[in-house]
Amino acid sequence: MATASPTFNLISSEKVEGTKVYDQGGSKIGEIDHLMIDKVSGQVRYAVMSFGGFLGLGHSHYPLPWNAIRYDTAKEGYIANVTESQLKDAPEFTDDSLTDRDWEARWHQYFGTRPYWEERGASGESRMNPPSTPGPI
Repeated sequence: MATASPTFNLISSEKVEGTKVYDQGGSKIGEIDHLMIDKVSGQVRYAVMSFGGFLGLGHSHYPLPWNAIRYDTAKEGYIANVTESQLKDAPEFTDDSLTDRDWEARWHQYFGTRPYWEERGASGESRMNPPSTPGPI
């Protein structure tokens, strides 16, 4: 059986969960709880980050746009272009938020990221008009 190269870029979501997230200054602001993946394209859209709390109690979950974080090999964690105070002041997030395109648009605007539905696909077609509500998971 072949051994994977240590520089290979694919990673199991199991290995992403629990990875630390740092702000631009290098301070830990939370960790990845889970990922939100577009069922049709297979693209990761959000890294849901948990922060705050003590011993797993009282922590909050916030979906960071995937394009708002980057992996730092030296830190073995993700660097976010947000601060913990920005997360605390972010628009309210509920379990239904990710089924509301208006909420998603406000969320991307708040974090200064380009919404994924405005990105162009690999074949060049526009992604401007995706379904407004996702199907069953």
